[in-house]
Amino acid sequence: MDTIFALATSAGKAGVAVIRISGPSAFAAAGSIAGGLPRPRVAGLRRLTGPDGVMLDEALVLCFAEGASFTGEEVVELQLHGSMAVVAEVMRVLSELPDLRLAEPGEFTRRALASGQLDLAQVEGLADLIDAETEAQRKQALRVLSGELGSKAEEWRRDLIRAAALLEATIDFADEDVPVDVSPEVTTLLTRVRASMATEIAGVAAAERIRSGFEVAIVGAPNVGKSTLLNRLAGRDAAITSEYAGTTRDVIEVRMDIAGLPVTLLDTAGLRETEDHVEAIGISRARARAEAADLRVFLIHRGEMPELSIEPDDIVMLAKADLSGETCGAISGVTGQGVDDLVSQIGSVLSARTLNVGIATRARHRSAMMRADESLMAAEAHIASAFEESDIVAEELRSSVRALESLVGRIDVENLLDEIFSSFCLGK
Repeated sequence: MDTIFALATSAGKAGVAVIRISGPSAFAAAGSIAGGLPRPRVAGLRRLTGPDGVMLDEALVLCFAEGASFTGEEVVELQLHGSMAVVAEVMRVLSELPDLRLAEPGEFTRRALASGQLDLAQVEGLADLIDAETEAQRKQALRVLSGELGSKAEEWRRDLIRAAALLEATIDFADEDVPVDVSPEVTTLLTRVRASMATEIAGVAAAERIRSGFEVAIVGAPNVGKSTLLNRLAGRDAAITSEYAGTTRDVIEVRMDIAGLPVTLLDTAGLRETEDHVEAIGISRARARAEAADLRVFLIHRGEMPELSIEPDDIVMLAKADLSGETCGAISGVTGQGVDDLVSQIGSVLSARTLNVGIATRARHRSAMMRADESLMAAEAHIASAFEESDIVAEELRSSVRALESLVGRIDVENLLDEIFSSFCLGK
């Protein structure tokens, strides 16, 4: 396998830049520019020189032995001064060494998967951790990266293999006088796995929302203060405000962190009947986005009926409190009255929806678990029938195990790898 290298930190001027080298020639390559290498896991200060003997930089060098590194291979990290010129020159010198090449996006992590340092779910957790913007995203990504999902899948797999082994024994000794009925133990194992799996399947929707973010739509009639409120929440002029109705024609999005959750606030066109073709398109889009949103904030005047139906968790507030003088349940984007209360309500509603979040976080995870559960359901049906056929039940259990193995990347995932790793940066 080739030895690869890449800049593992962001490009540009910084205090420190890290270049990572991984592969069978990593120690030899690093040693050729750093002289003697420090022993593994002990950082050492070294003068880096090119083939002409000219000093490139003075850097901390950290080595990891094969089997004890992120990739599972020999790894060397060069911690340089974060000068763009220094990084460029060291990268140039490395590129001219034999058996070295620049890494492809995500190739370090792909090698970690290939060497068994990470399973596929952990790889996805690492990608989520790199992309995490909020505390909830960070915590969720760390749970997946720590291997919790893989451990849970392995626990299910062990139970199913035990059940299959019991059934295989009855098949192998079908002609013998075997008095033990394995059906009760097999049924207990399947029931336990299905119950645990159902909990994880139910929590995927909330976990996906933590990953991708919740959408909260601000809706109401034209000129009710939606854009002003959005600007107040965003702390900047994200939307154009005007005393003229119908100013907002398209959906304006602002990303925020509310109660540690990623939230996209949507400023929508005012809902009304109009003959203006362009405004009508904006209103149509506003309705569609508001109906699809996870939560809606209705701004209304007292006695006014909203254009859209109000769902149980939706928040209704009286608009333009600075003009109406309303105090209870009222809000003003101009003065800030009620804004803190609104943010608190949004946080409470969305946080409540994440209480049942599990450790499975993606649609792929849910699909694999649902395939496994369908096979278990079929197995239970055969066990419960008057004409139990152990070989059919055993085959359904094997199908369920294969689905769980695809969950953590043991089988049937080659077509997913290019898509997954393409989102990684060069140094990861």
